[in-house]
Amino acid sequence: MSRPLNKTQLLASIEKEYAALEKLIASLTDEQLAHAPALGAWAVKDILAHLYEWQQMFFKWYESGLRGENPAVPALGYKWSQLPALNQAIYQKYQPLTPGEALTLFRESHHLTLQFIEKLPDSDLSAPGLYKWMNQNTLMAYLNANTAAHYVWALKDAKKALKG
Repeated sequence: MSRPLNKTQLLASIEKEYAALEKLIASLTDEQLAHAPALGAWAVKDILAHLYEWQQMFFKWYESGLRGENPAVPALGYKWSQLPALNQAIYQKYQPLTPGEALTLFRESHHLTLQFIEKLPDSDLSAPGLYKWMNQNTLMAYLNANTAAHYVWALKDAKKALKG
């Protein structure tokens, strides 16, 4: 999967990867969504909650940027080198969710993300370092990572979870 260069490519990539993930999700029962292959392993519902949380973190970063703030990225108390620990904290945070709740949160967040992208001008999407928290990255890079690229990972891990 190549990196999108403009809004049209970004939206097309997101829709393609979302459709593949949604095709799998739509074929599953609540029991399959909740099945974890081993103790402490992630079920499909956990993967969906993970996607939701990362999209919400992006929105918090963005809103902080609009206020001229420089938020802790990826999250307070975590560095990029500590993603496994952050992802474990996200897993634990959302463990109580039912499959239906996780699915609803994910789908709503996906649609809000699409609406957000539609409203942004290409110039904002492609401007390096538009906000302090971005360093020299672009919003498009963060959005691609939190949607299309993350959906590819999610589909792969969901299939693994279902085999276990």
